[in-house]
Amino acid sequence: MTSETPPRHEGDAANTPKISGAVSPEASAPPKSQGAVTPSPSALATTRASAAWFATAVALVLLVLLIVLILQNQDVVTLHYLGFTGSLPMGTALFIAAVAGAAVVAIVGVVRLTQLRVTARRARRLEAGPENKL
Repeated sequence: MTSETPPRHEGDAANTPKISGAVSPEASAPPKSQGAVTPSPSALATTRASAAWFATAVALVLLVLLIVLILQNQDVVTLHYLGFTGSLPMGTALFIAAVAGAAVVAIVGVVRLTQLRVTARRARRLEAGPENKL
């Protein structure tokens, strides 16, 4: 060891000699601003538009599968429902049953959303107090 170089200890950054031309990892990184948040690539990919396109693609695939189901089930079947009797192609009967099931789910969903909105409106009115009532 020479007298010009101070003793070096492992893990001691102050005693590491500086090499000219070398760039430390901190120096090569772009400066971080105090409040700016850099979004991750996955956050940029998930937008309402991308979700709508994905839902449209899934719906299109399901519709194609439904058309295949209807076309492959053209045998006429006899249906009995609440005293009514009729004949339909089985694919059409299945399609009608699926639409009826979706309608029931939609009606239940609308009723539940209405209940939640009424409850939220009441809670906001209670928080506002009697002075803000119309």
